[in-house]
Formats: sequence, structure tokens, C-alpha cells
Amino acid sequence: MKAKVYVTLKPGVLDPQGKAIHHSAELLGFEKIGDIRQGKYFEITLDQGLSAKEALETAEKIAKDVLANPVIEDFSVIIDETAAEAA
Repeated sequence: MKAKVYVTLKPGVLDPQGKAIHHSAELLGFEKIGDIRQGKYFEITLDQGLSAKEALETAEKIAKDVLANPVIEDFSVIIDETAAEAA
């Protein structure tokens, strides 16, 4: 089972990397871009013995305590139960 964790800056937090990417995209001819914000993506492989609820709770705790800075970042967690079947 895999947990997919997305960490993004909270609205209103300055994002200089996102601004640089936005500027580069415009220089390459991409128009009509309102905004680009950067973030982080993590995949956590969890023990098969966990239920989906336990997996979600574990991944959320890891995201909260280790992966995200709660002052400036938000996170979301998706549990992919099919990842175990594909392996």
C-alpha cells in the first residue's frame, strides 16, 4: 500500500520558485497562465498489514511531523491500495 503525500505552500505565502517557473514558461511562449505554485510530492510505502484507515493515520502523522512545515505549508494524503496489487 502506498501513501501519496502532496505538500504545498499555504495561500498567501510567497513562492519565489513558482514565480520563476511562471516567468520561464512565459518566456517559452506559454500564455494565459494565471499562476504557478511549486510543491513537493512524496510516496510512502506502508506495511501491508495496515488497514486503509491505519495507513491514512500513519501517513498523515508523518506528513504533519516530518514532511510539512505547518506554519507555511498544507498537505494532503491519498492512500493507494492498488499499489500493493501492482507490485
